[in-house]
Parts: sequence; C-alpha cells; structure tokens
Amino acid sequence: MRDFDLFLLDHAACEKKASAMAMGMVAHYPDRKQLVRAMIDLALEELEHFSQVYHLIEIRNLQLGADEKDPYINQLLKQARHPSDLYFLDRLLLAGIIEARGCQRFHCVAQNLRDEKLKQFYKQLATVEAKHHHIFIQLAQTYFNADEVETRLTELLHIEADIVSRLPIRAAVH
Repeated sequence: MRDFDLFLLDHAACEKKASAMAMGMVAHYPDRKQLVRAMIDLALEELEHFSQVYHLIEIRNLQLGADEKDPYINQLLKQARHPSDLYFLDRLLLAGIIEARGCQRFHCVAQNLRDEKLKQFYKQLATVEAKHHHIFIQLAQTYFNADEVETRLTELLHIEADIVSRLPIRAAVH
C-alpha cells in the first residue's frame, strides 16, 4: 500500500495477461466447447478490468511499462506436468489458484484503502475474481475425475504455499 501507483501498474499488467491467457487456452484447446465459451467470456471480462485499471492509471498520470516476469506466476507455472492431459489439468488448476490469490489480494487492498471509490472498485474485483477461481475448478471437474482434481489441487496448494513463503513482499498483485 506504500506504493499504490506501482501496484496499479502491476495490476494492469496482470489483467492484460489474464485476458491473453484465456485466449491462449481457446487457441490451444479449440475442441473443448465448454472451455472455449468460458474463456471467451473470461477474456472479455479481464480486458474490461484492464480498461478500468488503465483509467485509474490515466487519472494518476502514470504510464504503462513493459510487461515484467512475475516471479510468483513463473514459479507456479513450472509445476505443470507433462504429458498433455496432465498439463491441461494443471493449467486449469494453476489458473484457479492464481485467480483465488488475486481475489484475496484485492480484498486486502480494499480493506486498506481510504479512497471510497477505489475501495468499492477493489471490493467488486474481489467478488469477480472469486467467480473466476470457480470457473477454472469447475472446468477441471468437467474434463477430469473429481478425486484426481482434488488430489492435484491439494498438491499444488502445498507447492504454492512454499513458493509464497520464499518470495519477497512487493507492491504487486501476486
């Protein structure tokens, strides 16, 4: 919160990347009709969030920078297994975890903001991100056995906890 401007810039980058990730899923899995519809809707919503955050950036007279690698996301994505069916499951679950953490961060940010408009904006985003988390888990359960989904999700959450424990605190969404 001490560098909210830097947080906003990172937030914009995250929304842009989330929209691109959703469309990337469409490109990689065009035969998965439920996934395609869900990812199109998600991409549009994330792009709208990017537009909203960009509006806040403009108001603060900030400028977007080049996208930077997110150490949390990069370390988490390295956990995706191969072959392709396991990779697909892991991509869905990792996206769900990332969305869940975004929801938590936005909720925390909303609680600590003094500006009432920004507070309401981040409360709303926290609610929407929670829905995104569920989309990915539901998709995983659509394409995979529920026990397999639960087991792998638990494994990934333990790995994620370890990753988070080793990362520095910074003015960023993740």
